[in-house]
Amino acid sequence: MSRIGKKPIPISSGIKVNVANGEVSIEGQKGRLTFGLPARISCEVKEAQVFVKSPLQSRLDKSLYGLTRSLLANMIKGVSEGYARELEIQGVGFRASVSGNTLSLILGFSHPVNFPIPADIKIETPKPTQIIVRGIDKQRVGEVAAQIRRIYPPEPYKGKGIRYSGEIIRKKVGKSAAK
Repeated sequence: MSRIGKKPIPISSGIKVNVANGEVSIEGQKGRLTFGLPARISCEVKEAQVFVKSPLQSRLDKSLYGLTRSLLANMIKGVSEGYARELEIQGVGFRASVSGNTLSLILGFSHPVNFPIPADIKIETPKPTQIIVRGIDKQRVGEVAAQIRRIYPPEPYKGKGIRYSGEIIRKKVGKSAAK
């Protein structure tokens, strides 16, 4: 039995959870998210808590049981608090700015890179070398942050590029001159 799956998910005040036709919709002050329950997995709301139920007969049922509980818990946290992922830009002359619904990155290429900001995501640049990706869907925030990082991943020699805040890049030693 999944230890994660059997834990009830507490619902904080101001959040509405509706379960109907194999779909869970969660609404809070930050927005609304829906999730289609996998087959053979059910969900129940009792006394400000969400319980996930599964027959636990096959290996797939057991794996989806814990996954469903974690995804629902992430959704509840997302509509109440939201999620944020911070990126740092390192390199001489590298900078970022937001104009309208486009993130403009100057990363040493011959042209600026324009990244369209999705409708469900908010991106801000408090400093020219810092990007903060915010949203209510944890998976979507991580996906957009990874797409931005993929434009210029940190290189191992000088460490130039876009990295997650707090990410440690292992540096390599460059070629040494022959004598």
